[in-house]
Amino acid sequence: MINLKQFCLSTVLISGLAGLAIADTQVNVVGLFNGKALVTINGSTPQTLSVGQTKNGVKLIAADSQQATLLIEGKTKVLGMGQGVSTGGAGDSTQSQPVNLYADSAGHFFGNATINGTSLRYVVDTGATTVALNSADAKRANIDYLRGEKALASTASGKVVAYRVSLNTLKIGSITLNNVDAAVIEGGFPEVVLLGMSALNRLEMKRDSTTMTLTKKY
Repeated sequence: MINLKQFCLSTVLISGLAGLAIADTQVNVVGLFNGKALVTINGSTPQTLSVGQTKNGVKLIAADSQQATLLIEGKTKVLGMGQGVSTGGAGDSTQSQPVNLYADSAGHFFGNATINGTSLRYVVDTGATTVALNSADAKRANIDYLRGEKALASTASGKVVAYRVSLNTLKIGSITLNNVDAAVIEGGFPEVVLLGMSALNRLEMKRDSTTMTLTKKY
């Protein structure tokens, strides 16, 4: 039996990352939007850059929900969600970092994940034994779920038919997990991907008030 918990889904939160190692200029991308990016510069609190705007020597050239193009110390860098870059000093380096999530008013942690190359919204759900997604999202991610093993899933609305599958790649910010067990449910539930324990067991989770930090264990 796959145990899933239904959420009342509301506002979207951003995923991000912690600071980088010492360097002349450090930039981390913690939020992406059309025409805007939320970044930290040299360990600062997150600040919003609009296309064409410059702060602390960092200029945003372009941005969408997938990546940001930044001009840093005269060098153009393209960064995705959960990525950071160090420029100057001993040279340039792009590093993977832990992912920070921020709770909404209901205490839920949302973010954007990439499954098999497709960007999907997720919510952290420690009450779900596995990653779960609806059939429409599965089709978008090119998951042939009908080949999976049929199973019963328990939700707040009762039992539903689900299909057990394995996700080739699940990317959360700069963290990539391979061969992640998941369940696909026919219809529109869940409204967003439930990031359940089949993924969370491979991450270290630390919560400090309204911030949750995810770090890859293996």
